[in-house]
Amino acid sequence: MLETLIAGIVIFTLATFLGVELINRVPTTLHTPLMSGANAVSGITVVGAMIVAGSGHGWISTVLGTAAVILAMMNVVGGYAVTDRMLQMFRRKPGAR
Repeated sequence: MLETLIAGIVIFTLATFLGVELINRVPTTLHTPLMSGANAVSGITVVGAMIVAGSGHGWISTVLGTAAVILAMMNVVGGYAVTDRMLQMFRRKPGAR
């Protein structure tokens, strides 16, 4: 039991460091397509969380499912806001040639 917990913590820590390094090395031109992919994954999370929240397996699953829906939707909305802002960087100004 303890070995499984320690292994889980080690994997989580390594994945966190790897994720931070990977995101820091992504060029800005690739960031927008990656955000779109992350939004698709978060959309799948929203659907799964709604299924859990409405499954009727008790109040704990309803509360946790509702919290998961809220957090995943915040992630989706924030991702689309970041994607829109990134795309605005590539639009031409109205007065430009």
